Amino acid sequence: MAENREEILANFQGITNIEDVAEAIFHLEESNWDLLTAINRVMPQDGNSTRNSLSHNSETHDIEMIDEDISVITPKTHPPDREANNQASTSSPKNTSLDLVELQVHYNNKMHEIKMSGSATVSDLKKRLEMVCGVPVCRQQISGLGGSRATSNAVLSSLGLQRNAVLRLKSADHLMADDEVADRLTMTYTLLVKHDDKEYLLKFPGTKTVREVKNDIYSLTDIPMRYQVWTGWPSVVGLDDTVLAMVGLNQPQHELTVKRSTANKQKEYKRIIVESSDSENSSVEEVEDGGDGFTAEDDMFVDLVQSERLQPLMSESVEDEALGCIEFTQRFRARYGPNTPNFFEGTLQDAIKESCLKPAKERKLLGVYLHHEQSVLSNVFCAQLLGCETVLQTLAANFVVYGWDMTHPSNNNLLLTSIATALGPVASMTIRSIPVDRLPALVIIMRVRSNTEIYSVINGNVGVSELVGGLVEAIERFAAQREEDARLERERDARQRVKLEQDEAYQRSLEADRAKEEIKKQQELERNQELERVESERLMEEARKEALRAGAAARALRAGAAARVPAEPGLAEGGREVARIRVRLPPPHHGALERRFYATDTLAALFDFLASKGYPQENYKVISSWPRRDLTTEPRSSTLKALKLYPQETIMLEER
Repeated sequence: MAENREEILANFQGITNIEDVAEAIFHLEESNWDLLTAINRVMPQDGNSTRNSLSHNSETHDIEMIDEDISVITPKTHPPDREANNQASTSSPKNTSLDLVELQVHYNNKMHEIKMSGSATVSDLKKRLEMVCGVPVCRQQISGLGGSRATSNAVLSSLGLQRNAVLRLKSADHLMADDEVADRLTMTYTLLVKHDDKEYLLKFPGTKTVREVKNDIYSLTDIPMRYQVWTGWPSVVGLDDTVLAMVGLNQPQHELTVKRSTANKQKEYKRIIVESSDSENSSVEEVEDGGDGFTAEDDMFVDLVQSERLQPLMSESVEDEALGCIEFTQRFRARYGPNTPNFFEGTLQDAIKESCLKPAKERKLLGVYLHHEQSVLSNVFCAQLLGCETVLQTLAANFVVYGWDMTHPSNNNLLLTSIATALGPVASMTIRSIPVDRLPALVIIMRVRSNTEIYSVINGNVGVSELVGGLVEAIERFAAQREEDARLERERDARQRVKLEQDEAYQRSLEADRAKEEIKKQQELERNQELERVESERLMEEARKEALRAGAAARALRAGAAARVPAEPGLAEGGREVARIRVRLPPPHHGALERRFYATDTLAALFDFLASKGYPQENYKVISSWPRRDLTTEPRSSTLKALKLYPQETIMLEER
């Protein structure tokens, strides 16, 4: 019942054009989900009920039984009666069916006429096709509906469909759930495309159509779509309009091969320049080469009309870009006369710097003129359009013009490399995608905010008014952008000046603080040095006084010790034992003292003698040589003889 209600709701909305789902459900609920009663409720008929009208008036609706419980009503246009025709002819010629989308759907070798409201979505159409053709939404493969633009929520009137446009409906081999369809559409598909000796590994979203893929391949191989011969695509009805998700590609990558059709080669044209007696005027004839060749008389004619003006504008395999531009300028002026643009002589990067990378108020537009000798439009564009005084004045006042000849592949590749380096790969791809039959072209490059990018491409198949209009449009856009950039630059310069002034003020303040700090440190240093000097003098004075006191005390001690030293025995002393003591002084004296004592004199007498010489016991140790011992630790009352210092001994003084 739930599925039936969804179908009844879809039929009701399709017939009554009520887009509000809540309103539609309200009418169906009031009619107990009876489709005909609900239609009669909102679309009453004069005199007869809707049910009778549907069953008897075949000109009003087509009734097709899809299931024994479901009847699908397809509205038909009412044939106007004579009075209505008269009223329409006198009142207004407006077609009352303009808000309808009329489609012819081909399915299973039958054509089905479908009419939908212009405000209906693709999802509504698929539900309608499910009722009419019996193909579930999840199995429907529709071609001709608009490719990747035909999303479920897309409104039919926005797809640009022609009246009675033919759609092809195909049922998928197996049933796919909504989740599977969504997964396929969100997947990325990898295509390995082989062309001649090259291989391209390309990735595309599942919503991209095969037609869009073939157009992208054109930009890589220079083979227009109508001349592409493919092998490897799955067999699908309406392949070009089918999205990749529904084609049935192999995973993880699908291999394809493309080559140029040998049966549909582009026609070659030979350009013959016939000069009249007036050297400033010439006529250009384009002669189609039918492949039959020229006769001998034709060869003679061609030899007569050959002139130096057919010399290419640039030599083959140019290596130095700047020299190539100089050569292009000279040959262009020699061929088309002095009334030509003033081409920039230098590299493309230099031209960009000269035009786009200057301050905003000094900037200009950059016009890159792309020439090709094999294009039938070249001479007309150069002689008539680029030679027009209005065009020349416009270019001179607002553009830096850079010229390049793309005839030879090596020169073409050099230009594409320079553009990719200066502007990025997208700009290079844009130049690469321009077909030869659209050349020559004038590529307008401008500085937009902080990016230098291609603004527009004016192809060679335009007139003077279109060329001037394109230039003026670019100039107006550029003037507005330049004014905006100049304003931003002024604001930025003002901010930088304020910042610079703030930085300078900060630096001055910082230097002043540093100077004050240095002065403070210097004053602190001088104050500390003065304090140290005063303290040093005080300490020296105290030391001097202390030394004086110590010297006086030492002298007093020495005098007292000298007074206590017993008298030294004489050399001729007889009858008493005499001990001769030799004292080695400590460094830095390195001398020796020698004195005689009586053997019965005590150790205190020896110490008093040493103290009288300035070597008190408190500061020096007295060491005997053998056996080594510190005599200051011995009792002072011990005799020299008892200490075995008799008859003679050498002792040493060591500073404590």
